[in-house]
Amino acid sequence: MEGKFKKESRRTLVTAGLPYANGPIHLGHLVEYIQADIFARFLKLKGEDAAYICGDDTHGTPIEINAAKEGIKPEQHIEKYYEEHAKDFSDFLIEFDSYYTTNSPENRNYSDLFFNTLKEKGHITQRVVELTYCEKCSRYLPDRYVKGKCPKCNAEDQYGDVCEKCNSAYKTTDLIEPYCTICRSTPARKSSLHYFFRLSGFSEKLEKWLKSNEGLQEEAKNFVLNWIEKGLEDWDITRDGPYFGFLIPGETSKYYYVWLDAPIGYIASTEKYCKERFKGKESKDALYYWKSPDSRIIHFIGKDIFYFHFLFWPAMLMGVGYNLPDTIKVHGFLTVNGEKMSKSRGTFITARAYLEQQDPEFLRFYYTANAPSSMDDTNLDFEDFKNRINSDLVDNIANYAYRVLSFANNNLDSKIGKISGRSEKQLINELETKFEEALSHYEKFEFREAVRKILEISAIGNKHFQDSQPWQLIRTDRKKCEEAVAMAANIVKNLSILLAPILPKYADRLQKQLGIEKQTFKNLDFRLQSHRINKARIIFTKIEGEAFSIKQFPLKLRVAKIISAEDHPNADKLYVLRIDLGSEQRQLVAGLKGHYSKEELIGKNIIVVTNLKHAVLRGVKSEGMLLAADDGNKVAVLEAKSAKPGDAVSVEGYAASDGEIGFEDFTKIKMATKNGKAVYKDTPRTTGKGEITADIGDGARIR
Repeated sequence: MEGKFKKESRRTLVTAGLPYANGPIHLGHLVEYIQADIFARFLKLKGEDAAYICGDDTHGTPIEINAAKEGIKPEQHIEKYYEEHAKDFSDFLIEFDSYYTTNSPENRNYSDLFFNTLKEKGHITQRVVELTYCEKCSRYLPDRYVKGKCPKCNAEDQYGDVCEKCNSAYKTTDLIEPYCTICRSTPARKSSLHYFFRLSGFSEKLEKWLKSNEGLQEEAKNFVLNWIEKGLEDWDITRDGPYFGFLIPGETSKYYYVWLDAPIGYIASTEKYCKERFKGKESKDALYYWKSPDSRIIHFIGKDIFYFHFLFWPAMLMGVGYNLPDTIKVHGFLTVNGEKMSKSRGTFITARAYLEQQDPEFLRFYYTANAPSSMDDTNLDFEDFKNRINSDLVDNIANYAYRVLSFANNNLDSKIGKISGRSEKQLINELETKFEEALSHYEKFEFREAVRKILEISAIGNKHFQDSQPWQLIRTDRKKCEEAVAMAANIVKNLSILLAPILPKYADRLQKQLGIEKQTFKNLDFRLQSHRINKARIIFTKIEGEAFSIKQFPLKLRVAKIISAEDHPNADKLYVLRIDLGSEQRQLVAGLKGHYSKEELIGKNIIVVTNLKHAVLRGVKSEGMLLAADDGNKVAVLEAKSAKPGDAVSVEGYAASDGEIGFEDFTKIKMATKNGKAVYKDTPRTTGKGEITADIGDGARIR
């Protein structure tokens, strides 16, 4: 196969979007990182100079606020997630050449270089802007901390930058009926002097780049060209303190907006890679990739961030004279069982939760076999997942490899003979054509088609082995038996090479059983002859039972606002509360006297068990139960300050129950507080608007 497929002489930098250091890696993230990993591995197996770089996105208000809630420094907060992310990626066999952080000295240096260069060239200006400001929180509200109705399509609960419904971009002050997501109060407007990147000045260059670049998906290009046609607005690159990020040079409380320094993190991560790769050799820095005509840059991103990667990022690169991306491969979202990932349904599944139940290579294979090369969504259907793994991966590929190698072990003294005969040469020609087709699909990011071609090759191998009937030939014609097994062993070897980008661990184990060193695409041939193999072992087995068990959380919890609080007519320690659950109102009896006054309770967003069997307490009906934490001295109600009445409360990886639960069963559920949050089996309980909190120390029992 050497020389039969295209090999680029220039070096390639492959990147994936930087995961935010404020939460775990989940199955939706992994679509992108697996795709980018497959492509980088493909290039390396082709013999190209390729590097796969990434890193944690670590700046912004959410980091600063959540670190403060935990009572730790932002640096400690991001370090915790860095370690978690790196471990998850490693366990999914995602092999970065550099996995770094945007909170690095290299990123600060390059961010300042971009800012100063763009400013000197007149691409950055200053002007006074009117911003949303929360008087109650005493802080300016960046786009992710103010919500309201989209000014373009009127969709509710949209963040202050981009509408998730119509993809329109706008300013926080454009929102209709805005509210602070921290305290839910209505923000005021306040003026501040900000820096702006003159994005509008790059309209013509961006349009030319988009139209001339054949490596960009047409559907993504059309979106962006439409935005350019409507007119681009200058980009506010300033955020006021308090803020975790890099101070703008010469300022005391103004920082780079996270989306300015985040993509520059690609360059910082490249710098780290170059320092390590060329250590002790000729010194090279990130410009070896970012300014050289002998390199190309390929981004893998999700469609939720293509606005930034198709407008702001290339315009900044143009402004400083760095290389533009040759390709931006955009993928869609992940749905689970046909629906958007949902915490309440237990389908918001973290990478770690998956690893507790299934092999990481099963997910790598399924994503590759199913994910479209377009921006359409990828669906993870667990029944289909089981069927595809059992049929395509185990039956078609893994069992075929084991049958061939174990037959050689048991009948041919583990020896692979020679291939001869006209029919074998015809088969070789047919297979080599399919090898080239599979490689071509990899090259064009058509990973699903590459899997289909590999499955065709495996099916041909299965048919050849079955038709040859070596178990009969071993008794009647040993020479023909040896030839049939030699052909089959070579097909197995070639399958291991073609599968290596997708299933690197499986390929490595299979090649060790074949008794050969790590193979590349140059080894796609039929030269494995007169060779002794090692002991064949089963690598993959079928999934039995459920492919993935979604754990059940026994309670159905909702956020409720306390409308009124009255003394219980027949009990000194009880209140009778009226609560708003969004779609209905209910009455609760709560033992909070002595811990809260009636006035303190009114208006609080509390957590209510809505599937608890109704009870009559001292003559008054209670239609559910509020949750509170008790450490023996203090009682604190659980609160969801940023949520709305009726919002569901969930535990990641658990599906909420709809069945009624009795009080005795409720008392057996162990919940507690940790770092000021409500947790179940160490997993935080959350709403779509944030975690559930309690003003009490760690270890308080929730009841």
